[in-house]
Amino acid sequence: MSDIFEKIPGIGSEAKRPPCRVAYTLNNTQPVSCTIIGDQPLFYMDFEYNAEDESEFFSADISILESELRTLEEEIAAYDKFSAKGGVSTEERVAEFFSNLDSIIKPSKKENSEEELLSEITAILSQSRNIDAHLEAAKKHGVKISFSTQVEKAFYDRRAGLILINPNTDKTDMLLLCIRELRRHWQHRQGALIHPLTFQPDNAVLVNRAQIADLAVAMVRGAWELQLSGHKEAWDRLEISPMGDIARAFAREAYIDFRTINNGEACAAAFEAWFLSERCRQQDKTLIQQMLADYQGYVFDMETAAQTITPALISALGSLPFGKNYLSAHTNTIMNDPIFTDVRDRSNANFLWFIKFERSFKETEQELQTGGDPTGRDFFHGSTPQQDQRHVPQRQSAEIISLFGSQPRKASASGDGAKRVGQRSADIVYLSRLPGDI
Repeated sequence: MSDIFEKIPGIGSEAKRPPCRVAYTLNNTQPVSCTIIGDQPLFYMDFEYNAEDESEFFSADISILESELRTLEEEIAAYDKFSAKGGVSTEERVAEFFSNLDSIIKPSKKENSEEELLSEITAILSQSRNIDAHLEAAKKHGVKISFSTQVEKAFYDRRAGLILINPNTDKTDMLLLCIRELRRHWQHRQGALIHPLTFQPDNAVLVNRAQIADLAVAMVRGAWELQLSGHKEAWDRLEISPMGDIARAFAREAYIDFRTINNGEACAAAFEAWFLSERCRQQDKTLIQQMLADYQGYVFDMETAAQTITPALISALGSLPFGKNYLSAHTNTIMNDPIFTDVRDRSNANFLWFIKFERSFKETEQELQTGGDPTGRDFFHGSTPQQDQRHVPQRQSAEIISLFGSQPRKASASGDGAKRVGQRSADIVYLSRLPGDI
């Protein structure tokens, strides 16, 4: 080590050595030539231990822990109180949860059969005189109400004579859906359930809107009459549903004067409320999509529907088993008022214009292919048939004019030729000449 110090400048026997040198080792070995890294220690033990501070530290931690435990106990007590609401303990709640789990996994026996549920629904609907008349009309034509999981909510199968309702629907919704489908069957028997696509585009939009609006009005009136008979669940369901505006319009007229229920004013107000909403846009979009698809091929077959069939259909929609027809007096207004006829959505209006343009284009193309022309004009020559009559060749004709009452001519075949008899008369033969003849 002394040899090393002697080689470092300023370090030797003559120089004054520092009092301390700090070196390092790596696993008790020195991998470098010199391990001196400084003359000051790298760590200082300047912390003074105090037992009182330690006791205060632990006492503070214990107090914090105790407060957290008390908070946790309060939360657990609150959860227990919430779970025991209504006199049900936590154990009972857990047991109920597992019973619900078993009911989902394992099919259980229904408390009421489908026949009993249908009988109950029919009995409730019979409390309304208007709905009971719809039920009698359905029975008269052999239409039955049954459950089926093949439909989303409800559906009237006019071919099979069935009103199908999904059994998984809420009971209150079943009542309203049954009223709607009974009304659809009533439209069928009154001749108002004609598919809108058989009309002209503008009339198809109006007919589709009127049919859907009449179903909504029937549901509102049926729920109102059930409420008067003591079954308020259907009306309460309508008030909190998206059909609340239609229900309020009907109720406003009925509260002012109860006679508006039978004279049709309440139903007319609900019918108008349907058109004032955004439901027109949704129904128009659905109908226009069917027009564009047209996979059944029956679009716009009725040419005279605008002036004859459409007003009669609207009047048939307003017919009721009891009370005045609520649409017959407003047919002219419905046919001409923009509230009922205008397509207010721009995209729907553009598609409807395209459909009408395509239809007129196809009609013109078919007339040209068959040789007919609605204007009476020759498409290829640019002239009318009357103008081209002078160019058509006429049949050659001859006219014989007799002068002086000529006698019958006699001719003989003598040797010199034929001799004429009756020199006092002559026959003039006029042959018409065609243009271009020489």
